[in-house]
Amino acid sequence: MVKRVLVTGSSRGIGKAVALKLASSGYDIAVHCRGGREAAEQVKDEIQAMGREAVVLQFDVADRQAAKDIIEADMEANGVYFGVVCNAGITRDNAFPAMTDDEWDSVIHTNLDGLYNVLKPIIMPLVRARKGGRIVTMSSISGLAGNRGQANYSATKAAITGVTKTLALELGKRGITVNCVAPGVIETDMIDDVFEKEIKAMIPLRRFGKAEEVANLVDFLVSDGAAYITRQVISVNGGML
Repeated sequence: MVKRVLVTGSSRGIGKAVALKLASSGYDIAVHCRGGREAAEQVKDEIQAMGREAVVLQFDVADRQAAKDIIEADMEANGVYFGVVCNAGITRDNAFPAMTDDEWDSVIHTNLDGLYNVLKPIIMPLVRARKGGRIVTMSSISGLAGNRGQANYSATKAAITGVTKTLALELGKRGITVNCVAPGVIETDMIDDVFEKEIKAMIPLRRFGKAEEVANLVDFLVSDGAAYITRQVISVNGGML
């Protein structure tokens, strides 16, 4: 039986690269978007062109009821997921003294509450299926080392590593692995051209990462080859940390 994986925030960037890589490895994919439905449909078409099944789920991960309703409806119609990659997230950068309540709250609600909102309706069906499973969360180098202007973002990404390690403890006896990927500076990120050379000078490999390089790691963590890897935070950052 073909295994299904939900990849949140998979209409573009790292999420899109992950969805396409997993599809190329033989998984059926639930493509998720908040907006950008047209882009998500294009990802779905690419996956189907590989001979895999794909559906598009559109909801805001910060909307708990919408996430629950749409995820549960998809599992009822198409089957329980074998894996979920929690990639959806936003940034609202500002120096902490100037940070607005909305900049703080929106990032917390999307990045951290959104993780809960997506995983909560999935985990018990995954446990009851008794077939093991894979959960991959997405942190960031900002969550491991901090970054100026990103107190809100760094807080959520650091918290995600804690959730990951706890879930790995809780779900390990069920054969469900839970790991976290922490990308560094990836080409899909918005990089200020003025500081591009300065940022590259901080990276031992002297270049930005590619979304596909993050996707390769996620693909491995979802695979059978990673069945004994759990509770890990693995960085893809060119040696920055």
